[in-house]
Amino acid sequence: MGHLITVATCNLNQWALDFEGNTKRIIESIHKAKEVGASLRVGPELEICGYGCLDHLLEQDLYLHSLQCLEIILRDESCYDILLDLGMPILHRNVRYNCRVICFNGKILLIRPKIYLAGDGNYREQRFFTPWLRPQYCEDYYLPRMLWKLQGSNKVRIGDAVISTPDTTIGCETCEELFTPDPPHNHMSLNGVEVITNSSGSHFTLRKLNTRMQLITEATRKNGGIYIYANQQGCDGDRLYYDGCAMIICNGKLLAQGSQFSLNDVEVVSATVDLEEVRAYRCAPSRGLQAVQAPVYERIETPFELSSEEGDLDMSRVPSLEIEPRYHSPEEEIALCTGAYLWDYLRRCGVAGYLVPLSGGIDSCATATIVFSMCRLVIEACKAGNEQVIADVKRIAAYGEGQIPNTPEELCNQIFHTVYMGMSKQSSKETRQRARYLADAIGAYHVNLDIDEIYHAQRNLVVNTLNFEPKFKVEGGTVAENLMLQNIQARSRMVTAYEFAQILPTTRKRPGGGSLLVLGSANVGESLRGYFTKYDCSSADINPIGSIDKSDLKRFIAWAEVNFNLPCLHEFLDAVPTAELEPITQNYVQSDEADMGMTYPELTTFGRLRKVDKLGPYGMFQRLVHEWGPNRVDGGDPFTPVQVADKVKHFFHYYAINRHKMTTITPALHCNDYSPDDNRFDLRPFLYPSFWKSIGFKSIDQDLARMEAKNPGSTGKKPSPKEKESTEQIKGTEGDAVD
Repeated sequence: MGHLITVATCNLNQWALDFEGNTKRIIESIHKAKEVGASLRVGPELEICGYGCLDHLLEQDLYLHSLQCLEIILRDESCYDILLDLGMPILHRNVRYNCRVICFNGKILLIRPKIYLAGDGNYREQRFFTPWLRPQYCEDYYLPRMLWKLQGSNKVRIGDAVISTPDTTIGCETCEELFTPDPPHNHMSLNGVEVITNSSGSHFTLRKLNTRMQLITEATRKNGGIYIYANQQGCDGDRLYYDGCAMIICNGKLLAQGSQFSLNDVEVVSATVDLEEVRAYRCAPSRGLQAVQAPVYERIETPFELSSEEGDLDMSRVPSLEIEPRYHSPEEEIALCTGAYLWDYLRRCGVAGYLVPLSGGIDSCATATIVFSMCRLVIEACKAGNEQVIADVKRIAAYGEGQIPNTPEELCNQIFHTVYMGMSKQSSKETRQRARYLADAIGAYHVNLDIDEIYHAQRNLVVNTLNFEPKFKVEGGTVAENLMLQNIQARSRMVTAYEFAQILPTTRKRPGGGSLLVLGSANVGESLRGYFTKYDCSSADINPIGSIDKSDLKRFIAWAEVNFNLPCLHEFLDAVPTAELEPITQNYVQSDEADMGMTYPELTTFGRLRKVDKLGPYGMFQRLVHEWGPNRVDGGDPFTPVQVADKVKHFFHYYAINRHKMTTITPALHCNDYSPDDNRFDLRPFLYPSFWKSIGFKSIDQDLARMEAKNPGSTGKKPSPKEKESTEQIKGTEGDAVD
């Protein structure tokens, strides 16, 4: 029998600036860790104030309140007899640091600042904090007066040190540090640190968990040791969902894994590990040679032991066995992440529910299905006895004293409202029916109306004021007339949606009155291309699908059809995507892909290459001329170089002229690494020079000329006069049109 230790980590649903609530959840997690016999508890990054405080992290109040909450935890004797790894910001010598605070029995042992800060994608840590760019260096931190008596001293050590107990050594790593080429755990492991904690504020994106799991597994497979990962879970107050998945890994083997998506505010996972296994694993002579050359860490000593002789002799106590990692499919991730995020937002913002303008198309269908997924999660949590969820349901969807809904459909009818806003000439019978069938299937409170009167009133302003009768394109009108008439409808729908969101709770006599939050339904491709009207139905309070592409949405709907038992969803999968803003005739039905001049899969490719691969027009052409050429392997039709060039130019032209729309786009839940969200993630200009006469487009043309000169006829046919005329028309079409 070796030296057995039980360690605990957690997913916490923390909320930025909710100091009292965050402290309560931290203390609850400590109690749960003690209940399972853990001698070490690890929490998420910045758990006391919440990770997503953004510019509030520059305010002095935040540092004061964080210290006040730390004092509450340190004074609470129910949190004694366990080593605590807590996350909070610290102000040291007028410099702000993102820190781990290691405590035991009411005293601080060490403050460990983050060495490498996250500064890409959604992260701006260097805006708020300074990295501790002095590995293995420590100095004194002078405590505020409120902690002097409790500490028994006016100072503690701050810096890159480790904790030494009589039986092992513990080191800290924070989120981004794991992802660096030379992470701190390499040096700590070589210096004899056997237990490494990682406290994270890591957000969800589709298919990301695999990468995170591989990094942690490989870290301990190479170095040996016990790696304890903690994370936030839930909506922290912004566009990100933190997807939990706290885990414990030893010597490359996964021993414990928390949920990735859950409505539980506090979730603690634990494992029992034998320290002797770590020591045996680290027996390679080559490792020993590197270890004697490794940098030395200052060791902060504590008499507290993670193991005990009594525990080692307890024959009922056995080391945790290896388990298989648990991954959700992308379709499940969409259902669970968006549903959990919407519930957090709804219960915390104090409104009466959600409203979706339901068009009968797949995008608004996906948004409605996501709300139904939320209701399913809530009912499951209620049946599992989640007291917090039950209390929230009673407050938001009251039936009477002590009553709660029994089915997702019942809850949906209380808090979810859908509105179909049709036009007599533009809206088809099929889309109206699909909207009704879906609302009925999920239990939503549905309103079916037409906006013809509003449309004609707005159109007649032009007729009567300018003595000009605008016509649609199919009626012989110009591009400008066609766009104006479409945009009247689109913007009227936005106004109507908010009108009904304001009044429906009152007309339904919902308790507390209030209003509804309007959900948007513009997918990531349409936002990237600018295929929507500024301030139309895409303008809402939250957009749960704003960074999910059309192909993933279709897969989600196909999955939900089976797993949510919603046969009506099948009709949405077969429907041609259409905005239904132009009159339907015998020979014409508006099509999204025809209007955009590109398919949704092509948009996904452009989005990934532009953002993830960081390619401009010329770089994108150089990549796609090979990938979409005669040896194309993705199943699409091969394109000539001229066709590839035309598609790349077409995309960047419309991306540029519509970029301004992203400055006012509805906040979207972040689910993909090529989201064009202007406000947090995709920081780009919104006034571009004309791409079609830029050096990038000219470089493409030069490559085409060289290819043609080297291999005559290889680039494809030259544009016909009609195509040239069409191109010139595209160049002149600008503004905030649907297209």
